[in-house]
Amino acid sequence: MKIIAVGMNYAAHNKELHHTLEQREPVIFMKGDAVLKDGKPFFIPDFSSEVHYETELVVKISRLGKHIAEQFAHRYYGEVTVGIDFTARDLQTQLRNRGLPWEISKAFDGAAVAGKFLPLSTAGDIRRLAFRLDVNGQTVQAGNTCDMIFSVDEIVAYASRFFTLRMGDLIYTGTPAGVGAVRIGDRLQGYLGDSRLLDFYVR
Repeated sequence: MKIIAVGMNYAAHNKELHHTLEQREPVIFMKGDAVLKDGKPFFIPDFSSEVHYETELVVKISRLGKHIAEQFAHRYYGEVTVGIDFTARDLQTQLRNRGLPWEISKAFDGAAVAGKFLPLSTAGDIRRLAFRLDVNGQTVQAGNTCDMIFSVDEIVAYASRFFTLRMGDLIYTGTPAGVGAVRIGDRLQGYLGDSRLLDFYVR
């Protein structure tokens, strides 16, 4: 299983991080096999003092695909959930400023949290899915896939140009505005609509 992630896919989030890149194609990066699931706790790594949550809609690939046409992309996934793309923001900033790859700030162990998956038949229209993150009972991020710069089908088609998509692969589709740091003891709960799919603690 591999984890493909999309950066800068919500305009409001790009503004809050001062990204000015004019995007003509999705920004793709990999998160290795860093998935954390089943409500297991997330442990803040000792190499960062500023780990940020980034709440995202996550799509699970359901069949083998390569060079997928956008109009057929919907055939290659059938389940979705809410996930967290954890980012060691201080490390990422240092690496970016030095012009170096920043994979270690995104793909460290446990950096991709995934909730319980729902079939799309239950979740609803992939183009209009509302999701949110609560930290300690307070909503800190809320987004809707209708606000994506690149749709899920565009992302699947684009990613398949470079990577063979296989059953079980996960695609993190980008985060809306409202990212922030986590602290030991925080409880994170992620919702897709009214369904709580994610619930874990930071240690």
